Amino acid sequence: MENNRTQDGSSPAVVQRLGRAFAKGHPALVTYLMAGYPTRALSLASLHALADAGSDLIEIGVPYADPMADGPVIRNAADKARHASEGGFGLAETIALAADFLKEAGPDAPPVALMTYLNPLMRMGLPKVAEALRVAGVGGVIVPDMPPEMAGPWLHAAHDLDTVFLVAPTSTPARLAKVAADSSGFVYCVSSLGVTGERSDLPEKLESLVSRVRDATALPVAVGFGISTPEHVAAVARIADGIVVGSALVKRQDDPSEVFSFASELVEARDISSKMAE
Repeated sequence: MENNRTQDGSSPAVVQRLGRAFAKGHPALVTYLMAGYPTRALSLASLHALADAGSDLIEIGVPYADPMADGPVIRNAADKARHASEGGFGLAETIALAADFLKEAGPDAPPVALMTYLNPLMRMGLPKVAEALRVAGVGGVIVPDMPPEMAGPWLHAAHDLDTVFLVAPTSTPARLAKVAADSSGFVYCVSSLGVTGERSDLPEKLESLVSRVRDATALPVAVGFGISTPEHVAAVARIADGIVVGSALVKRQDDPSEVFSFASELVEARDISSKMAE
């Protein structure tokens, strides 16, 4: 945990670094929600539902106009959040939402990562964003359109926060080595080419992909994109250090009780799979 003084001398929230989620003796369930969808209040309630259900790490999506890595469910949620009647949601509002959740949930809250794109970070200013994340208690970021080669200024500003880079089935050994060298917290392994979204089946070569990534890094490896059922979670839990579920949760986000019920099913599937592997 980090607890540095902010630039104005005030004391920020305790930052829960992302690696904490992978130190519990089982594969981490990483869950994703869209900030501000369908309203701020309901998105906050859904964050608490995920924590109550046993999520190990929560990704909070920042609504953005051109989310190139996101499928229709997340795109639709982002559009509605951006145009909400209560004033709309962007990066600043998402950080404030994360701060409220972490403050309300207290010291037992799972670590939080923001999933955003590079443009919102640059528009706010990289040092300003990093400072705001520290004050909020957010552990780090996932930025799908920021390759490691372009990340130097951000990594300098966010030196005490985690930055998670992505690898894909097409990643070369050189790319895997670069991502492994520059990532912190964990490495995000994209299960298949394309955008996020629910899929009926997992890729046949997923286990070999995870094995290649693990050979390149000592960091935990979490698999996302297309993980959408308890059966998927159970299968990925047998081969990876973390399982990321997004669209299937966002689809239920207008009802926090449904978020809780579905997340609980995912936790149970992960736990059963973990016990069987012992």
